[in-house]
Amino acid sequence: MTIEIITPDTTIYTGECTLAQLPGMDGSFEIMNNHAPLISVLRKGKIKLLDNQNQPQFFEVNGGVVEVLRNKILVLAE
Repeated sequence: MTIEIITPDTTIYTGECTLAQLPGMDGSFEIMNNHAPLISVLRKGKIKLLDNQNQPQFFEVNGGVVEVLRNKILVLAE
């Protein structure tokens, strides 16, 4: 699946991943391939991605919103 992490100033990351772990308002949650459509608010924390080689990558965000639709994750981060 593809993921795009965008801030008001720039695009932080665009690429493929096998898993995304996000800091939700009520706790962290994970998104995997073929996840149901979702829109959620994010709190301050770390986004963890596993790329296609299962190598972790981390991105710090100060909150935001995530949308999941048709194997595409769009994160609008602060």
